Amino acid sequence: MQENQTTPVYKLIIFDWDGTLMDSQAKIVACLKCAADDLQLPVLTEVTLKNIIGLGLREAISSLYGDLTAEQISHFADRYRYHFITANDTPSALFSDVREMLEKLLEKGFMLAIATGKARRGLEPVLQETGLNSVFHGSRCADETRSKPHPQMLEELLDEFGVTVSDAIMVGDTEYDMLMANSLGMDALAVSYGVHDKTNIVKHKPLACVDSISELSHWLLQCDSQ
Repeated sequence: MQENQTTPVYKLIIFDWDGTLMDSQAKIVACLKCAADDLQLPVLTEVTLKNIIGLGLREAISSLYGDLTAEQISHFADRYRYHFITANDTPSALFSDVREMLEKLLEKGFMLAIATGKARRGLEPVLQETGLNSVFHGSRCADETRSKPHPQMLEELLDEFGVTVSDAIMVGDTEYDMLMANSLGMDALAVSYGVHDKTNIVKHKPLACVDSISELSHWLLQCDSQ
């Protein structure tokens, strides 16, 4: 665990979803492979596919297959959603102890939000299924604002909650999360158990990079809520 000597005070904790709170990497990769196969595109390596997790879907597809037309990107996105929502049964679950961590943070008085590369139609069902829809005070998805690493979703959440950059911290498992926070001067906390390699994440100088939900919970609960 790498961290600073001081622990700041926050009002708002903003979490990424996939790879930070939910272990969904296997399902996302499987559905990307199925969509590529449907369109008779080359199926890329698992490492390549997992590295785009965190981007909005259209941005992810463009990054993977740069020569696709807008129509082909839309078709790919439709096939991905079909596999993710309907056809693919690869399990996705919250990381162990996530629920307990969030409940403790609420008890301590923090406001909680989500900033995710998921579309709204992807986030809402998993919030319902996990019973966490009442835990978060707000959220932003990639289909209703600009995709990470652009900071617009963070800017909108700060406006919604009426807080400043120094009042909030971004928690995520990808370079996109770190870059998004860095561009606003917002504190960031990285997790190493998600989709991006730890050595790449720490290049963006998060306050700490923790290796488990247990460490994440401990770090955040040491903060004071304003």
